[in-house]
Amino acid sequence: MSTAISPTAYNYKVVRQFAIMTVVWGILGMGLGVFIASQLVWPELNFGLPWTSFGRLRPLHTNLVIFAFGGCALFATSYYVVQRTCQTRLISDSLAAFTFWGWQAVIVGAIITLPLGYTTTKEYAELEWPLAILLAIVWVTYGLVFFGTITKRKTKHIYVGNWFYGAFIVVTAMLHIVNHASLPVSFFKSYSAYAGATDAMIQWWYGHNAVGFFLTTGFLGMMYYFVPKQAERPIYSYRLSIVHFWALITLYIWAGPHHLHYTALPDWAQSLGMAMSIILLAPSWGGMINGMMTLSGAWHKLRTDPILRFLVVSLAFYGMSTFEGPMMAIKTVNSLSHYTDWTIGHVHAGALGWVAMISIGAIYHMIPKLFGRAQMHSVGLINAHFWLATIGTVLYIASMWVNGITQGLMWRAINDDGTLTYSFVEALQASHPGYIVRALGGAFFASGMFLMAYNVWRTVRASDPAEAEAAAKIAVVGAH
Repeated sequence: MSTAISPTAYNYKVVRQFAIMTVVWGILGMGLGVFIASQLVWPELNFGLPWTSFGRLRPLHTNLVIFAFGGCALFATSYYVVQRTCQTRLISDSLAAFTFWGWQAVIVGAIITLPLGYTTTKEYAELEWPLAILLAIVWVTYGLVFFGTITKRKTKHIYVGNWFYGAFIVVTAMLHIVNHASLPVSFFKSYSAYAGATDAMIQWWYGHNAVGFFLTTGFLGMMYYFVPKQAERPIYSYRLSIVHFWALITLYIWAGPHHLHYTALPDWAQSLGMAMSIILLAPSWGGMINGMMTLSGAWHKLRTDPILRFLVVSLAFYGMSTFEGPMMAIKTVNSLSHYTDWTIGHVHAGALGWVAMISIGAIYHMIPKLFGRAQMHSVGLINAHFWLATIGTVLYIASMWVNGITQGLMWRAINDDGTLTYSFVEALQASHPGYIVRALGGAFFASGMFLMAYNVWRTVRASDPAEAEAAAKIAVVGAH
């Protein structure tokens, strides 16, 4: 033990709150995902009601998984990491508390409004203007807390993980505010301030960068802290992490037009989006390799540490999905894949394999430290969770690849006289077995979250938060 430098406790309360809600929203969001996946196997599960139909529940599923589960994981880990690496308390406990309760209010608002059909119809930006304004206020407050904490840091250096978190916070604010510019006509209805192809372009500038910054850059901040911590090894290359950061944020923002191939968007914009998407492979793989190589000399730990396994396998899925994405952005590939289940498989390779797995690993790492325990209640349950998550993800992705390529080939098949070989219904019938496997894979993944919830509950129940607070009161030189 070295000399203590500060008796100031970290604010672990808000981190604990966000960490617990990550698990709660994960179960609800993923459970709803399994339900709507089952609706495509058994359409009777729509129950003939408008608010339980696939079209109403699917945007609620994406909002719960991305913003509720993923968002809470990002809040929890960023507040934890920024305090530990800056060796200082969050700049304002009250503002941090506001971000927690405000974020939960936005999510509850989504749960109420989306099934009722109140929606902007914009992908990942469905929330109507009152909720969008509340979200913007909460987000700007989040930025004030995060960057305010960095300004009062006790360390001279700003750790690279905080660069990624910072970029994700700034760019997400910009994307949300610009894309949500709208003209309200009632309390529950507004129309976009943009028209036609311009509206589509701004929406997919937002939509792809919701993936690129909310679901990638923020979680890379998580990776740069929790992988070295859990492996007990320094990051493989600090220089590579800086190159990775600047290359990623420079290139990602241009990739949106690849969602609009063969549309009314000008062809030069489509081609630019395609080119930038292909170049994006380099920084993406740079980050993946940096994370993987951090395990040099520590690979044996994977045999006994399922938390590290979650973190490392998430990097493998990150590498795979960031190879697949640029390939699908190529126009000739896109002509086969677009509008098919292949796209759904790709999204979930990132969402389940990358985002969910690294979040789960980070939460398992944090929970004992937040609640004053030596480790989680059961390592065996973490191990079982890992295999359920991995098998579920593979089943999901593989079934959607097969479905997507089948659909693409059937839709473009033509007879000698130029008529379509297959009807849309025939393509749907061919997809049915894939939908069964997809629902099964999703059920595997969601069931793992129940094991996690039980494990977290048992850990928290046996905890002593006062011990965690006492441990947080002493920041040790060189500990971080």
